[in-house]
Amino acid sequence: MTPEQLQSLFIGLAAILALSRLLGAAARRLGQPPVVGEILAGILVGPTLFHGAPAQYLFPADIRPMLSALANLGLVLFMFVIGYELDLSRLRGKERVAASVSLCSVLAPFALGVLLALHLADRHAPAGHTGFALFIGAAMSVTAFPVLARILADSGLGRTRVGGIALASAAIDDIVAWSLLAVVVTVSGGDGQWRILFAPVYLAVMLLLVRPGLRKLFAARPGRRAGWDGWAQEHVTADQLIVVLGGLLLSCLATEWMGAHFVFGAFLYGAMMPRDTTRRLQHQVTDRFEYLTRLLLLPAFFVVAGLQVDLSHTGLRDLGELGLILLTAITGKFAGAYAGARLNKVPRAQSGVLAALMNTRGLTELVILTVGLQLGVIGPDLYALMVVMALVTTAMAGPLLHLLGRRRGGPEALGDFTFLPKRSETPEPEPLRTPAREG
Repeated sequence: MTPEQLQSLFIGLAAILALSRLLGAAARRLGQPPVVGEILAGILVGPTLFHGAPAQYLFPADIRPMLSALANLGLVLFMFVIGYELDLSRLRGKERVAASVSLCSVLAPFALGVLLALHLADRHAPAGHTGFALFIGAAMSVTAFPVLARILADSGLGRTRVGGIALASAAIDDIVAWSLLAVVVTVSGGDGQWRILFAPVYLAVMLLLVRPGLRKLFAARPGRRAGWDGWAQEHVTADQLIVVLGGLLLSCLATEWMGAHFVFGAFLYGAMMPRDTTRRLQHQVTDRFEYLTRLLLLPAFFVVAGLQVDLSHTGLRDLGELGLILLTAITGKFAGAYAGARLNKVPRAQSGVLAALMNTRGLTELVILTVGLQLGVIGPDLYALMVVMALVTTAMAGPLLHLLGRRRGGPEALGDFTFLPKRSETPEPEPLRTPAREG
């Protein structure tokens, strides 16, 4: 790197820190998750405003590959934490209603998304129509678990049963959405598509070697064994973090080599982390991975994503397509989640709350759109419109909950139309831990 490139990189990173912090705080003051402001910051520094002059000054072309590298590292750590926090024990006591809400809120937007893709394909499908249609359907089906958790914490719904159902449904959504994206990646693979045949070997290694190895790694403090009573360590060590990080990078390498995207390797490695350790230990691992990610790496990802969003040439036809995208995304999620809840005799008020929550897309949607753009499944024009959809659907969740609460006598009355379990049913959920990356 030349001295000029280093100076430009330092200026760009300082700008990323300042913009993400400023707009994230502004979003929080407006009752929005900070990720809304951070995504908006990425769009504002892109080519949409002032013919891209701020982007050309702050992020010259010769430092953008370095920013992309930081953004990809942020994605790796983010997806690892998502996989680690995927806790299927949330389903306990609410399996039926959560599965119904989740599957309906995936199938309805997926079907509508495929129909929309047939309309958009002639103009926006760079390659084959099959992969394009599957991708649009998958992108419409996403619910952002981290943003949803933050909204539940801020609204006071985190300890209610409707909040528990929403989190459990979002956990199932994560699995289904990433599975759909894996199918898209396979269908849209390039010349090295034959390498995906090694996927069963990779999964076997993860289940039979990596998962037991990680459990043993965290079983006890170095130099001591776990006792028969299941005693486990309370503090994570630097050596343990190095092993986890090294394994994480190797897992990403494996999935990238197979022709899948590295995000799958990060997500699956996080899912392999042991759940039988103490909750304090799990929080220590995730907090250490999240700290730098939240402060710098993910804001770099937002900027890199925003640099590819150009709305300056948006015409009436583009606005019409944006309207169709928003209509499809919102209608599919609302109708699907509402119908799934009503099928299990959930009252209308609770069903409406669940529908509003499941429509949240946030950063998870941005990750999926970035994967699609990198694979060439969608082009820059459609990518920009879909990013706007992600921003709108994330921002509308809080106001909708406030409106529903006001109709019931005030925002604090949201708890009045949540149904709490009887004492003989499931135990009260543990206090919700707000993911640091959304804070």
